[in-house]
Amino acid sequence: MKKQLNISWDGISDTTGYLFSFAKSLACAVKNSPWPEYAEDIVATSGFAFRMWVSKDLCPSATSIWDFDSQKPWVENGGLLCDYVGRYWDQKDIEEEKHMEAIKIIKASIDRGIPAISWDIGIPEWGLITGYDDDNQIFFTLPINAKKAEPSSPDYNYGEMPYDTLGKREIPILSVLTITGKSDKSQNDILRDTMKLAINHLQGGEWCENAKGLDAYQALINIFNENPDIAVSWNAEYFLGTYCALKEYAYKYFEKADISELAKLYRAVFSAWMEAYQIKTNEDVTSHETRTKIVSLLQSAYKNEKEAVQIMESYIK
Repeated sequence: MKKQLNISWDGISDTTGYLFSFAKSLACAVKNSPWPEYAEDIVATSGFAFRMWVSKDLCPSATSIWDFDSQKPWVENGGLLCDYVGRYWDQKDIEEEKHMEAIKIIKASIDRGIPAISWDIGIPEWGLITGYDDDNQIFFTLPINAKKAEPSSPDYNYGEMPYDTLGKREIPILSVLTITGKSDKSQNDILRDTMKLAINHLQGGEWCENAKGLDAYQALINIFNENPDIAVSWNAEYFLGTYCALKEYAYKYFEKADISELAKLYRAVFSAWMEAYQIKTNEDVTSHETRTKIVSLLQSAYKNEKEAVQIMESYIK
């Protein structure tokens, strides 16, 4: 049996081109589900619009060092229902069992017409599995770096991945999430619990080996202040672009929820990240003056996001 969904990244807002791959894949999967009205909100209601992780060397993998098992409850916070299968380091004894479970939920999701979100399907980032071919034992994939074949063509360069390769590629861990339904959770409860998720992360409550939440600001500021070699690297562009793109979803969510004071603060946060990103991509970052401008913008964003945490705390009391 063979099934392939016609899925692309079209319609998923990615202001900088660096939107965090899990968030982008999640929004795209929901957009192509029976509940597309949740697609924009889910980046915020799952907490990812607020999450930041920064390593001292700005290795891009720092954005993917977090508790993968939390995907299901985080996404379900936003009013959706999910299946999840994960297998990590030092779990060789359950490798085959989890591999078969993952293939089962992927195929079931494709049969429902919804792509599956999976780790490391083409590059070690999150992407979408958009189809399967039992006869040839391959998945069809949409990697995060998929491009249109040519400017005049609507066709995307989809990838292929053997069933046996799932969870065994460059970074050999298994993590697959599928959207299975919609819960009866009210929008008010989603909003309240989204604030709880945001506060918990921003105050350092979620596990990560690197600087996280509000502390990520100082880690990034330290790099622009003290390590010009890393500050001028593509890695710095990646981190600024990733978190800038996520902040847009935060302010849009609070605008939609009609929480004007939080929408105003997060719009300012987004604007500061965007200006810092644009400076990094368009100006000479070897200049101390240029790096100082970026630091000032990050300090402004930190101040506003710290204030946002205090306001969210007042809402959930």
